[in-house]
Parts: sequence; C-alpha cells; structure tokens
Amino acid sequence: MDNIIFLDNNATTRVAPEVIEEMLPFLTDRYGNPSSMHTFGGSVARKINEARERVASLLGCEPDEILFTSCGTESDNTAVKGTLAMYATKRKVVTTRVEHPAVLATCRDLERQGYSVHEISVNRGGQLDMDELGIRIDDNTALVSVMWANNETGTIFPVEQIAELSKARGAVFHTDAVQAIGKIPINLKNSAIDLLSLSGHKLHAPKGVGALFVRRGTRVATFMHGGHQEFGRRGGTENVPGIIALGKACQMAQKYMEEENTKVRLLRDRLEQGILSSCPDCFVNGDVTNRLPNTSNISFEFIEGESILMLLDQFGICASSGSACTSGSLEPSHVLRAMGVPFTAAHGSVRYSLSRYNTVEEIDFTIKQMAPIVNRLRQLSPFVQSGV
Repeated sequence: MDNIIFLDNNATTRVAPEVIEEMLPFLTDRYGNPSSMHTFGGSVARKINEARERVASLLGCEPDEILFTSCGTESDNTAVKGTLAMYATKRKVVTTRVEHPAVLATCRDLERQGYSVHEISVNRGGQLDMDELGIRIDDNTALVSVMWANNETGTIFPVEQIAELSKARGAVFHTDAVQAIGKIPINLKNSAIDLLSLSGHKLHAPKGVGALFVRRGTRVATFMHGGHQEFGRRGGTENVPGIIALGKACQMAQKYMEEENTKVRLLRDRLEQGILSSCPDCFVNGDVTNRLPNTSNISFEFIEGESILMLLDQFGICASSGSACTSGSLEPSHVLRAMGVPFTAAHGSVRYSLSRYNTVEEIDFTIKQMAPIVNRLRQLSPFVQSGV
C-alpha cells in the first residue's frame, strides 16, 4: 500500500497533515466536553466556535448559519425532510435525475409517503433542462434541491440562478455542494440559496463530519432531539476532533483554491488528453467546458469499467467506475443513463478525480498503463468479437 496513486478523490480524500496536527490534541489532552461549565471544557467550546468561523469564511456566510452534522448525507436529509416538516400544506419537491443518492433516495422515500416528486432531466452533456425546471416549480413546491456539481461527471449546475427562480416561486432552495466545496469559489452572502450541504472527507478532513448552511430565517425542523447543541437544532455531544478538522480543512481550502483551478486542472487535462490520444473508441462524459477542475469521466466502448479498475488496481492506481453495477445487476450509473450515454459505453465508464497531492509522475504512469489495459480488454470483449 506504499505506492498508491489515488485518483478517486470524489469518493474521499487524504486527510491533510495540517488537519491531523490541528485535531490531534482533541483526541488526546484536550478531551473536555464543550458543554461543560469549567474552563477545561470552555476552551474546547471556543475552538468549535473558531471552526464554525472558518467554515463560514469559506462559504461567505455568518458563523451562526453553520450547523455541524456527521456527514453530507445527514446534511441532505436534514435539509430535505426538515424543510418539508415546516410546510405541511405544500406537498411537492423538485430535484434532478442525477442527484446523489442521499437526495434521490430521500425524495423517493417521501414519494412513498404521498409527496409529489419531480426529477428534472438532463441533456447528453449532463446539463439540466431549465425550461422543464421552470415549469415544474410552482406555488405548491415546498423545496427545490439541485446539486452544485455532479459527483460522477463534475458538471456544474447554475444553482444561483435556480435559487433565484425558486425564491420567486416561494420555494425553499437547497444545494448539495459536497463536490463543489474547495474547488470553486462560493459566496452565499448575496445569493438566494437557503440551504447548502457539505462533507469533510471530500476536502481533506476525516470522515464522520459535515455541515449544513441554514440561512437566517429559513425554517427547518430539528432533525435530532436532545441537548442544546448546535443552537438547539441538533442534539448530541459534538464530534469535537472532526469539527476542528473540518474548520482547518476549510481554512486550507481557501488557501489552495487557486491551485485547484490551475495545477489540479492542468493535471486533469494532461491525464484526459493522454488517455484520449492513446485509447481508441473513448470519450469524455459531461460538460467539458463547465465542470469541476479535478474530474474526468471517460467512457471506453465495448468493455467493462470494473475490469479496467481491477487491472489498474494491480498497478496501485485507484479510480472508480461510473457504473453502479452490483452483484446480480447490470444496470449502469443512473447519471449516465439520465444523460443518454449508449449502453456499450455506459458500462465502460471510469471516473478519475484528482487532488492537490497528485503529481505529474503519477499522471504519466497512469496514462502509460491505460492503453495496454484497454487493448487487452477489447481483445476479450464479446462486443468486439461479434463486430457490434
């Protein structure tokens, strides 16, 4: 495990050494409960406040608009279910066909409870049908939930425009910004976004901590009852080390934002161009002009993405498949299906997602391995053998 080339950063990220250093004292010497009255606990509470300020600074909002959670999924569930609980007379939710399961599965569960859920379609480039969106948001819509950037293709959606439209129709707007945080500039102060979800382990903090931005005045029901923590909105003793880590990671994300959009983007483009030029019958999925700087989703026709990943793994290269195949199922990714990617290509999709820790040497090594892997699998492909 010493020579890993990690190109799966949309799944999770390496915890930054600076983040580990910042959180470590709260796993050892500074173990006080922030709700305690004594000075030992009070000093911990002050560090939580500092972390809240750091998250707010990255998002361009006020510290008291940040609610700490356990992960992006909890943030999404709180936003969706918490909003609907406050609008009993409105029974409609508008979302998209390409959302993360944390939103889609939640909405489909609500549909079983009698809510009306409309999933907006996307085009071949993964962009939303804005005309359909405009029609679907009406006076009965309680919530509109649209991700800021797609986790599989990196395609960025016009969430600020959609938030304005939602506000004009009297609907609350939520965005799952898990993939966008730290990669593109965000300033919530002057936007119409009401709710925003983020997750620590997608920006070099550890797993098990997230946050939800709740704009002042936005009505969201309490998701977890208990103590007074998180302004009475989420009971339970705080995950102090995780919160401290998230604050530090957000501080560092501001520092490295330019690097994400220069160095990381150049590495992504180098990888993508190298693969496209050396491997025939492959193409990029999503909007190539309006996407996250670290993400490339490539379909290789006539072969299985999982087979590519298994062979890459032999070289210590970690990527992920755009195919959501599981045992007993041959269904490809719901995102690629929604985009209309052909069957012979949807199954052969691989997502490469980079971070600031990747190097040119790692990218060139990956490119070098790809052509022999693809050629080997094509020779074994029943599609190629049959001339399809």
